[in-house]
Amino acid sequence: MSTGISDLASLRARHPEAITEAAARRARRPLLGDSGRLMIVAADHPARGALGVGDRALAMADRADLLERLCVALSRPGVDGVLATADILEDLLLLGVLENKVVMGSMNRGGLSGAAFELDDRFTGHRAQDLTRLRFDAGKLLLRIDYDDPGSLTTLESTARAIDDMAAHRLPLFVEPFISRRLGGRVVNDLSPEAVTRSVAIASGLGGTSAYTWLKLPVTRDPDDMAEVLETSTLPTVLLGGEVDDQEAAYERWRKALRLPTVQGMVVGRSLLYPAEGSVETAVDTAVGLL
Repeated sequence: MSTGISDLASLRARHPEAITEAAARRARRPLLGDSGRLMIVAADHPARGALGVGDRALAMADRADLLERLCVALSRPGVDGVLATADILEDLLLLGVLENKVVMGSMNRGGLSGAAFELDDRFTGHRAQDLTRLRFDAGKLLLRIDYDDPGSLTTLESTARAIDDMAAHRLPLFVEPFISRRLGGRVVNDLSPEAVTRSVAIASGLGGTSAYTWLKLPVTRDPDDMAEVLETSTLPTVLLGGEVDDQEAAYERWRKALRLPTVQGMVVGRSLLYPAEGSVETAVDTAVGLL
């Protein structure tokens, strides 16, 4: 009998072992398929308390609506998988929509959006052993570095150890680095070419090996600068989407950056799951077409 979204709470309450069972029988696939490109839909925002999309402060707080959007996105041709925290991935497991998909677990969600400790981004999500136990395919971590915050050194050290743990389990780890600072009480990421270049150099050298490290990078304000930025490392790279104001302009920036030799694909979330215009299907299909 198939599981529907309305059945999830009852199934979790009565049969918590169903998650492990679903993970054990899930059909897996290589990280890179025949196309050699990756299209991953991201939905790890809620665990950081980042629930807003545009002018809707709690858009991602409706879990049934989010799951429906994810199911639609995962059903579209060319979508390779999903990035999310344990709760969302396990819902999707129970719904049976992760067969032959790349499943990427989000690892550090301690830096809650807007909190005084936002840059103390501890590893409160998946560990390497969790991803292995559930037969997931990769992990992702966020690395925000503030030169004025001594706590960034702790973040760097814990990131390096996570890279080591993932490599020991032979699991790819997607590192999303930023040079950040506080501005008016908010954490702001510097997307200038110089800052992104510096973040790439720092992230690439973390850990005892970079064999399983990928980079997850923003496209700089001027996409023509990305070629020089990506000369900083030979690590495979995916582009991140983030929330965008002008979807058409974002598509054009992504299209240009996807031509660069180290770029292997994209990881995009809110702009596809909650498009400013049109449907989830249209937004996802357009993004897939860029690849």
